Amino acid sequence: MTYKVEEIDNKRIVHLDGEIDMEVADKARNTILPLIEAGHEVHLNLSKVEYMDSSGISILIESKKLSEQKNTKFELVDISKPVEKVIAMAKKFL
Repeated sequence: MTYKVEEIDNKRIVHLDGEIDMEVADKARNTILPLIEAGHEVHLNLSKVEYMDSSGISILIESKKLSEQKNTKFELVDISKPVEKVIAMAKKFL
């Protein structure tokens, strides 16, 4: 997984690329959560994510919960088809 963070005012757009699985979950978590912790609005661009497992879903849930605690916005944008399928499956169980 690679990433790029784009800054626009108080908004941070995090572009993730590749696979989000258990092996890189901490890297993704350590990229996204500090931005939310700092009070930034975070938009997560998943258009180039080819694969996401349950550890990726866990990061999305953690990010959403933290953004609610910090009273800021966390949003998924440009979601790839493989990630869309995983999110749809996860919604069935949540």
